[in-house]
Amino acid sequence: MAEVNQAETRAELGFGGIRTVLVVDDSRLQRRILVASLKKWGFDVLEADSGDAAIEVCAQDLPDLVLSDWVMPGMSGLEFCRAFRALESDQYSYFILLTSKSEKQEVARGLDAGADDFLIKPLEADELRARISAGARILDMQRELSEKNRMIETALSELRMAHDAIDKDLMQARKIQESLVPELSREFGRSRVSMLLKPCGHIGGDLVGMFSPGVNRVGFYSIDVSGHGITSAMMTARLGGYLSSQHFDQNVAMERRFDKFFALLPPEDVAETLNSRLMADAGVEEYFTMVYAIVDLRNGHVKMVQAGHPHPLLLRQNGGTEFLGEGGLPIGLLSDVSFERIEIYMEPGDKLLLYSDGFTECSLADGSLLDEDGLRRLATDCVPGRSGTEFLDDMFWRLTQSMAPGKGMDDDVSAVFFEYNGN
Repeated sequence: MAEVNQAETRAELGFGGIRTVLVVDDSRLQRRILVASLKKWGFDVLEADSGDAAIEVCAQDLPDLVLSDWVMPGMSGLEFCRAFRALESDQYSYFILLTSKSEKQEVARGLDAGADDFLIKPLEADELRARISAGARILDMQRELSEKNRMIETALSELRMAHDAIDKDLMQARKIQESLVPELSREFGRSRVSMLLKPCGHIGGDLVGMFSPGVNRVGFYSIDVSGHGITSAMMTARLGGYLSSQHFDQNVAMERRFDKFFALLPPEDVAETLNSRLMADAGVEEYFTMVYAIVDLRNGHVKMVQAGHPHPLLLRQNGGTEFLGEGGLPIGLLSDVSFERIEIYMEPGDKLLLYSDGFTECSLADGSLLDEDGLRRLATDCVPGRSGTEFLDDMFWRLTQSMAPGKGMDDDVSAVFFEYNGN
């Protein structure tokens, strides 16, 4: 009950969170005077007759406020203040030096030692109460700030744990996404398909792939799902199932014939099937661009469909280059869309490059975009002496070297490189 009354008295006088006061003075009379006033104001009061004794008291129980005489035998109030501030504690205590010194130089020494305020002897009760009240306001603000900092540290710690968990999940998701492209290069007779897949983050929305249901037949594709991050990556996983290189019975680009073998469907039919599946799924807002091609390796006959994807680049053996296609609509935007077939014949030594807009829309050091002309130069510069994944890695390296220093990729970068070398 007495403790409740003391708290009410302190609250009425505006002493906030100050509960315990330590009085340090070698004069017993001075201590008795101070202690009497402090107890009347509702404080729990501790006493010490020297700096050494005060340090022992503080080591056991740090007070909220210290009233210390400056001039004392042995350890002075100034020395005690320095020793007091050197104590390890999460709690801040308010320190008032009692002194007859009023010179500015002496006041500066006290502040340097860690004192918060000064009272000039002889003390007046009203001034002492006002100074303690001022100290209480500072302590209350400091403690409120400390509590908020503690809450922030706790929140940051929880965020770090959540970030680590998400990062771990994303790393695992990247492994799963990489498993959708089990091999980056594969030879089909004398020809070869090579692939590049470089997400701008842990995971991405680009997908490349290839499959062959039998001798002399091969299909390959380059896909770019709208957006970035987890949603796009989930869509690529779904598309990887639709165009599986291992489970032909699930691959929408193939059909079983005579219960003996699988045949590649026309590319435009594959695009329409994928479009119908996406449009039938309510709640799916993502769409994707694609180039899908099938090749008859006996004669170099290429059939492909372009659905909003960048124009494939044909690199002729004689040094000529040509961008193919008219663009087309992305898959998953509109229902009942038809897609046009593109047909070309490749000669032995010709090469076909499918790529995502991570190449052509890459920001260069001068602020411009690589665009199609830049891609053409990039590809032709890499062709001499380069083939397969070495060609694609060289293209990607040259691309990164042309970016602004220290600037990472803004978009996923992917490509499929088909080299036709005859039957």
